[in-house]
Amino acid sequence: MSTTAILADYLASTHGLDKLQNIHWNQSSPVLYEQALNRNEGKISADGVFVAYTGTFTGRAPNDKFIVDDAGSHDKVWWGKVNKSMTEAHFERILNDAQQFLAGKEVFVQDLLAGANETDELPVRIITQYAWHALFARNMFIRPDDLNRQLAVDEPKFTVIHVPDMQADPQAHGTYSGAFVLLNLSRGLILIGGTHYAGEIKKSIFSVLNYLLPQRGIMSMHASANVGTDGDVAILFGLSGTGKTTLSADPNRALIGDDEHGWSDDGVFNLEGGCYAKVINLSADQEPLIYKTTQTFGTVLENVVMDAATRKLNLDDNSLTENTRASYPITQIPGALYPGKAGHPKHIIMLTCDAFGVLPPISKLTTEQAMYHFISGYTAKVAGTEKGVTEPTATFSTCFGAPFMALHPSVYAGLLGQKINEHGVSCWLVNTGWSGGSYGTGKRMNIHHTRSMVNAALNGELDTVETRVDPIFGLNIPTSCPNVPAEVLDPASTWTDATAYQAKATQLATAFHQNFTAYSDGVSAAILDAAPLAGRA
Repeated sequence: MSTTAILADYLASTHGLDKLQNIHWNQSSPVLYEQALNRNEGKISADGVFVAYTGTFTGRAPNDKFIVDDAGSHDKVWWGKVNKSMTEAHFERILNDAQQFLAGKEVFVQDLLAGANETDELPVRIITQYAWHALFARNMFIRPDDLNRQLAVDEPKFTVIHVPDMQADPQAHGTYSGAFVLLNLSRGLILIGGTHYAGEIKKSIFSVLNYLLPQRGIMSMHASANVGTDGDVAILFGLSGTGKTTLSADPNRALIGDDEHGWSDDGVFNLEGGCYAKVINLSADQEPLIYKTTQTFGTVLENVVMDAATRKLNLDDNSLTENTRASYPITQIPGALYPGKAGHPKHIIMLTCDAFGVLPPISKLTTEQAMYHFISGYTAKVAGTEKGVTEPTATFSTCFGAPFMALHPSVYAGLLGQKINEHGVSCWLVNTGWSGGSYGTGKRMNIHHTRSMVNAALNGELDTVETRVDPIFGLNIPTSCPNVPAEVLDPASTWTDATAYQAKATQLATAFHQNFTAYSDGVSAAILDAAPLAGRA
């Protein structure tokens, strides 16, 4: 019996996929390129990059994500607005319909790894209708063949059945719309359909790891990470659009990963094998490493506008979405570590995209302040990241990744605080959002200034700089920084109207307090005292 026949038998007996027309198993990236083109799944740019278009959904569909509520998950999952429950009966119904939907169809199967630390890795299997989605998955996760490994047919512990062409029936299936992202944590099974946006594949696996790893004492993080020549590891927390990918891709530091990491007793390790970068308004001058990937074979571009005749890309065109994306193997970044793992961090940087334009561009955090801002997770939802978001909107996303956190925030916060104290980590809050006014009147932070501030923090150049306490937020702001004008460091001085600044800053401080009431009973008095000075009851 051929290896593909063995897989076919396994898929039939384990997942009920017994009527598949053809199975393309673990095809290489070039073969998937050819398959996707032959099947008219996308187009090729002038530089030979595959360009796909995702239709209605150009970002995640958070309202359509559910976790199956069963005996294994009921007492562990943080149920609520983020982690919405689905009954086992509804899951079985939509699984059965997905099995019938795939009958007689071709599928592309990729067996991959999530987690660069071999003792903590999660073997995953992606089963999808489309060759380009298989290529995306192959880009984003760790490829066993790169490690001279081949996963056994029954080795994957989680399987994604990806049927983007299938629409759910809300009345029959218990969903809110035709789209669905369903996690069955007890059965190791994920169903995704009704949306072609590829990011749902990677984020569903991240949600699974956020459930599994902390239960083993491993901190899972929505963060990028890199390491200097002296082995000094930096973790950069932040939601989409805050600069995790941009700031971690530093030519003077080795990239560990751009989005998802674990922190175990051995150190920091990437949960992925690729990067998923926003490319709207990308320029060779400001972000040369990422810009180069948009011209490199192996990259998959999502929803990037391209001239129909010349096939030249227009990275500045947002007519389809602000959330244009590039998926590429991390090995396209020169000097990146793959599989990505290193020691314990020396610095933690929390990135926030402040749409109010009042937070300092950089401030030094005490451990308690780091815990407070980690639990708060203040940033702005950037246009296009989620369906319906057309301009930055202030939001609090606990742990800088609430949409992907399956457990209660106190689990992740407790692990973070423990590891900060254990390893003596320096913590910083960096605002990559607006300055001189709110969104619409102020300007976005200069990326060169932000890079200079981050580099100064990582190089120790800010360790001896005098700081002053911000009277509204209580943050310690450096009074000087190499290659950054002094007035940039003081958010109040960048506003022309001091009264307007005071009002807007107090408004945001009050919002911090209001948001934190949901967590105040479960944290120490020291963490509560780390809240903004203004707006206290």
